[in-house]
Amino acid sequence: MIEALVIDDNRSLADMMVMMLDMLGVSGLAVYGSRSALMALEENVPDVVFLDINMPSVDGFEVLSYIRRSPGSQKIPVIVVTSDDQPETANRAKVLGAVSLVVKPVTIEILENALKHAGVLEE
Repeated sequence: MIEALVIDDNRSLADMMVMMLDMLGVSGLAVYGSRSALMALEENVPDVVFLDINMPSVDGFEVLSYIRRSPGSQKIPVIVVTSDDQPETANRAKVLGAVSLVVKPVTIEILENALKHAGVLEE
């Protein structure tokens, strides 16, 4: 089964994304912030990461940089999830190694398309 890590400081949104992923046949684990994300990535390498950008203390860009520097997680597809739909945000995410960016609010169709674009789900 495909495993996804959902990183967001908004607990209800992260939990809702995990429920939608489950409907797509993807096993999701939600963690609620950057520090929890880094610990989760040390314990288990998921098949895909959904990463919020705007989080307190350590933002999603820093987490994405960590993922790309870490030998065990460099190749994990990272899908940035944000309410910031500015071109600068999308460009920075891409430069740091995100495979795509989706804008909140997230629907099951958006998640499915993002997973297909990342090569995690078949077309």
